[in-house]
Amino acid sequence: MLSTLTYLLAATLYGLAGWYFWRATNRQVPETQIRGANVKSAQLMLLVPLVLHGSILYQSIFVDGLLSFGVGNAISAIVWFAALIYWLSGFLSALQGLQNLITPISFIAAVAVLMPLLFPIAHPLTHTKLVVFKAHLLAAMLAYGFFTIAALHALLMTALERHLHQSTGSSLFSRLPPLLVMEKMLFRLVWVGFILLSLTLSSGIFFSQEIFGQSLTFTHKTLFGIISWVIFAALLAGRHFYGWRGRTAIRWTLTGFVILLLAYVGSKFVLEVILSR
Repeated sequence: MLSTLTYLLAATLYGLAGWYFWRATNRQVPETQIRGANVKSAQLMLLVPLVLHGSILYQSIFVDGLLSFGVGNAISAIVWFAALIYWLSGFLSALQGLQNLITPISFIAAVAVLMPLLFPIAHPLTHTKLVVFKAHLLAAMLAYGFFTIAALHALLMTALERHLHQSTGSSLFSRLPPLLVMEKMLFRLVWVGFILLSLTLSSGIFFSQEIFGQSLTFTHKTLFGIISWVIFAALLAGRHFYGWRGRTAIRWTLTGFVILLLAYVGSKFVLEVILSR
């Protein structure tokens, strides 16, 4: 069993990584220095709590051969996948601009890693040995991870847009990529998340009997999942056919993300925490 100190250590290390990059980006130093040594140092610092967080998740989710995936573990896993995707993005030139999310992702992960302590209620899932179930769960967590980063990226775009209309200066905003570059990055994230969400929904629909032991039923989780899929599909279609961008793209992204959260995390929170089921 994991001790509370292990959770607190991971949260502290996440917080230190976020604090380090925040201090680095707000110091009056040349941009090349922040883009170089400081970013690499922050990524290295993030790797340590990321590995520890992954170990915590493994030991708290896989208990006695069963899969315990309560609301606390679900939130923790989603944020861990988001942090992992972010960390891996540092090696991909197409996603280099995501390095600006070190601070928010680190601080969010510092809170998320503690969620299993706050919501310890967990009900083991059935059919966890099926390959289809494992693929379904992996696709879902990756989709949540990409959309979490997309939502944070959209919020950062909103802050940058507001900053451009103000006369005050900030070393953080001055080092962000142009809005058009950030916008392209946002749609890359949405596209990947949309593909993974499509795989999640299709596997749940076509293999419902094998995965969940019953035929497909339109629960709140299924309904909100389909609604979020429609929203992201409309966003991508609007981008392709009508050139949607800017605030329109940000609103649709954040709306789809909130509904997607309600689909799984929201439903599990109501069932486990409010209704104690």
